[in-house]
Amino acid sequence: MTTTTSKPATRPAVPTRRVGPVALGLRQGRLEITQFLRSRESVVFTMGFPVIMILIFAAIFNDEIAPGVSYTQYFITGMIATGLMTVSFQNLGIWIPIERDRGVLKRYRGTPMPKWVYFAGKVIMVVAIGMAETLLLLAVSVAFFDLDLPSTAGRWLTFGWVAVLGVTACTLCGIAISSLARTARSGSAVVTPVALVLQFISGVFFVFTELPTWMQQVAALFPLKWMCQGLRAVFLPDSFGAQEAGGSFELGRVAVVLAAWCVIGLVLCLTTFRWTTRRDG
Repeated sequence: MTTTTSKPATRPAVPTRRVGPVALGLRQGRLEITQFLRSRESVVFTMGFPVIMILIFAAIFNDEIAPGVSYTQYFITGMIATGLMTVSFQNLGIWIPIERDRGVLKRYRGTPMPKWVYFAGKVIMVVAIGMAETLLLLAVSVAFFDLDLPSTAGRWLTFGWVAVLGVTACTLCGIAISSLARTARSGSAVVTPVALVLQFISGVFFVFTELPTWMQQVAALFPLKWMCQGLRAVFLPDSFGAQEAGGSFELGRVAVVLAAWCVIGLVLCLTTFRWTTRRDG
């Protein structure tokens, strides 16, 4: 009598679903946004600080600095630029050292995930939070301080390219400056003073042309001054251009300087970014 042995049934192999590069970037972006929103300190500082400053300064200063232009209108344009710089340059310059110190970047580097996905997530977070913050500032300014929104497509276009170039430059510089911090605690100490000094010398808190000449020259080397100037061309009357240091809004120069900083920031990122702390090697 012969016996037959039956082979155990084998399950068909389940094909692994390969995630495309776009989906990878979007997933990382969603993760970064979720992490940002869970940090109450980051949300309050990044989203609330510009609004609080507008409320304070608008309550103290409301004189006209030029015919038809109040100090509040001038200050609001600077705070929009500051908000974009905060969510990109300052936020990344502080949080990347924290992730590096906790070993998050080291673990990322040890996974099969392409390195660019990590940076794509940061960029998506910056764009999403930056748009939300800009809309919030515009809503507050229009509702309480009679800010006139751009009335022509050309001005909206200017607003778009100034914001895009400015955020790109500040994002790249934020990633680059994150490598200067040796530990998680030193990130804020490195980045925050730089951001504050740039705000004071770039025409955010004070009318730019009323600053000392040497201060104007130093500010002209960095992106924030040109972001503020480009946004003034969007929200202030054309006649105010004559009050600028160059006698006009100089939008062509604004574009060149911001684009140059995009290149400089990219080069600094590629040459200085570190995935581990100095003590890890």
